[in-house]
Amino acid sequence: MSVEAQSAVAFNGQFAREFAELAIPWQAEDAPDPKLLVLNEPLAMELGFDPASLRNPEGLRLLIGVSLPSGATPVAQGYAGHQFGFYSPRLGDGRALLLGEIADADGGLRDIHLKGSGRTPFARGGDGLAAVGPMLREYVVSEAMHALGIPTTRSLAVVATGRPVRRETQLPGAVLTRVASSHLRVGSFQYARAMNDDDLLRRFADHAITRHHPSAAEVENPYLALFQAVVAAQASLVAQWMLVGFIHGVMNTDNMTISGETIDYGPCAFMDAFDPATVYSSIDENGRYAYGNQPLVAEWNLARLAEALLPLFHEDHEQAVALAQEALGAFHDQYSAAWLAGMKAKLGLPDGADDETASTLTNELFTLLQEGKVDYTAFFRALGTAARGDTESARSMFLSSAVFDAWTERWRALDPDADLMDQTNPAYIPRNHLVEEALAAAVQDDLEPFNQLLAAVTAPYEERPGLERYATAAPESFGPYRTFCGT
Repeated sequence: MSVEAQSAVAFNGQFAREFAELAIPWQAEDAPDPKLLVLNEPLAMELGFDPASLRNPEGLRLLIGVSLPSGATPVAQGYAGHQFGFYSPRLGDGRALLLGEIADADGGLRDIHLKGSGRTPFARGGDGLAAVGPMLREYVVSEAMHALGIPTTRSLAVVATGRPVRRETQLPGAVLTRVASSHLRVGSFQYARAMNDDDLLRRFADHAITRHHPSAAEVENPYLALFQAVVAAQASLVAQWMLVGFIHGVMNTDNMTISGETIDYGPCAFMDAFDPATVYSSIDENGRYAYGNQPLVAEWNLARLAEALLPLFHEDHEQAVALAQEALGAFHDQYSAAWLAGMKAKLGLPDGADDETASTLTNELFTLLQEGKVDYTAFFRALGTAARGDTESARSMFLSSAVFDAWTERWRALDPDADLMDQTNPAYIPRNHLVEEALAAAVQDDLEPFNQLLAAVTAPYEERPGLERYATAAPESFGPYRTFCGT
């Protein structure tokens, strides 16, 4: 059965067609023995695919990019980026391809994108391949983030290729089929700006406005409005990361989207014991992207976007800089407002609760959590039980229960809403020890632990009997945790 016959989904090669300067036409490498590991059937149907057709041999070839319907125009996108603060003028999709855009059920364009599809001209010496473990990590963490209500790229499928991948050892290879509202990044604009072509930069900004922030087109300075919209989107996004204890791990400018979606789940992790200095990424030797640094890094990245867009803000350079600085200055207040509103909900306080009181309570609580090395996720879930009168579960997490009791008395005087807390504080996240357990089993062809973890974290607020281990902190034997980028 042909790809056209098995699917009525129409691909639109808009990016490839309109921005040839920023992409290289390329083809995915074939796979010797493709095998479906996981398929996101609800997302497939949302995109107009027949899930059954994606499971057959021709469907698998579509998912790895070697059998394409009409309209699909695979390209490796180019972008630049600041990696750990150092500028690289030519990064791009070294092991990835944009197959094209399709319209979802709401009529919006969604990118269909591959990771691990083989070397491209942007590969910079890499093999262009991906291993099963990192691709399943992105699948489970991105879908968990979606279930938490946090803007994110999505995962449609992971297909094992049957081709070994050489890292420290030989590992089974895989391709992730990723879905995003787009793959436009801060680094994409840095790449366009470096070409010294203001017309290209303007066309690219117009494309971003149309695709993600259409209201910007209606104001006197649409490009400044675009920047303001990205600032607001990223302030909201990073606040949501912080509220659930998510650590991205590699917040380079090429990993910050214009849409405000989380992208690139390489050395990412959720924080166990609360500590703002927490770093899990093996490549973040100086803690640049530590949990507590994420808002500052986001603001720094946005400054790099402003630099790329300066020629569009105003023809006079000094005035353009002044406009950029004013727009960027809004980030701190927007982030702080989003974070405090979210923290009020985590504490069960109404949105109209006094900000100063909420801030004081939160600061005192975070001091207690850090001193006691208390599990962040488990504590806030237990606090919902405390709001109902049973404080023992939360109280037992602290060495000094008297200090916690004093804090609890002031908090409960504000009449916290336990139901709101249960809807805000997840019971289940992709806990690091469980992720590693699931990935290790999957590499040995046992997908049951992965599927069980996925089922837990994609309904994160609904506590269910039999899933207690998914809500429990890692055992001491798990030891210090490190994540790796997968390349």
